Amino acid sequence: MSFSRRALRVHIGQVIAGALLGGMLVATAQGQTGNTTAPVERPRVLVVPAQETTLVSQTVSQITSLEGTLGASFKRGAPLVRFDCSELEARRGIADADVVLANTELDAKKRLKELKAAGDVEVALAQAAVQKAQAQLKLATVQLEPCRVLAPFNGRVVKRHVSRYQGVRIGDPLLDIVSSGALKLRLNVPSHWLAWLKPGSGFSVTVDETGKDYPAAVTVINARVDAASQSIEIEADIKGRHAELLSGMSGSAIFGGPTGQ
Repeated sequence: MSFSRRALRVHIGQVIAGALLGGMLVATAQGQTGNTTAPVERPRVLVVPAQETTLVSQTVSQITSLEGTLGASFKRGAPLVRFDCSELEARRGIADADVVLANTELDAKKRLKELKAAGDVEVALAQAAVQKAQAQLKLATVQLEPCRVLAPFNGRVVKRHVSRYQGVRIGDPLLDIVSSGALKLRLNVPSHWLAWLKPGSGFSVTVDETGKDYPAAVTVINARVDAASQSIEIEADIKGRHAELLSGMSGSAIFGGPTGQ
């Protein structure tokens, strides 16, 4: 019985070895006479805006005005968020009045000097008082700047982190915004493509959400290869205007390669 089992094990081992050897021979034959073309690589692509940022609070206050609902458009310089800065506004009013008062006193000292009723020192002190009042007004004005958050570029609101009447602290996120207009593409491609891939290289991208193909061209190639994945990040511009495209969409890129095939 023991001998039969050993013989059976040997027989099974021989069958498995033969099968593996046969598979290797078939693979070798296919590699020599069959299909030797490498599969076409289609890197995944992300549609991104030309500019995007998160606006944060630069003051400790309560929100009095919050412009724009999700998806709402805005122009550069438009006030997107306003805060309650009543105390700072009052301080600027006081500083403004101090400037007027200091200038009035300076004018009076100059007239008295013409009448020989005031000396040079009194005029110089009045002039210094004017400069001090102007500096205080400038400081009060600068302190009021964080009370409004202005749009840094033309764009749209994609996320609201706060609500009207909500109190915030310095550094709290307020709005996520993206620029309007032209979109760009971001993708990672095999690093060995650097042998032929250059800025200006054209390719096609199929966007999943629309099911359409769009022409594009490489604009930026990263200066470093990712050693782990042996890939490199690139950016590209989509040619033409396509109203149906939105940031966050994705798809696949189709490159012609070095031979254009």
